[in-house]
Amino acid sequence: MLFRSGEGHGKSSAALGRAVLAAASGEKVFIIRFLKGKDLSNPAFFNRLEPEIKIFCFEKSAGSFADLTEQKKSEEIANIKNGLNFAKKVIATGECDLLILDEILGLIDNDIITASDLKTILEAKDDDMSIILTGIHLDDEIAALAGEISRVEGVKIRP
Repeated sequence: MLFRSGEGHGKSSAALGRAVLAAASGEKVFIIRFLKGKDLSNPAFFNRLEPEIKIFCFEKSAGSFADLTEQKKSEEIANIKNGLNFAKKVIATGECDLLILDEILGLIDNDIITASDLKTILEAKDDDMSIILTGIHLDDEIAALAGEISRVEGVKIRP
């Protein structure tokens, strides 16, 4: 398992790069996005990645989870849990070679799931599947499952 965490930007982009490399090698890749809303910045481009890379988002709101009202957040949590159930199914069936759970670590930060919940989901994976998790904060309990951890930090460079 690979984890990309940290305050800097680029965690999801790095995971997408890994997805493209895997797909180019003939692997089947699934990406499940959390907390980012249903809209992609360029949906036509991402649609062209199929069938090698399939991107799923179960949220219905256009905006980021952090920007939603409390009522909308409550509604989206049910959709997010559908996404988690789909992730469990994909892991249990081995439906892909690489599974990217984009911003899943943020579900712990937002008290949608616990670290133990995520650990239970991840422990169902077999050795043939690779999983990448992204998010800002990486819990020690989850980090113990990692084969590799990448931390991304923003560094301001003075002119």
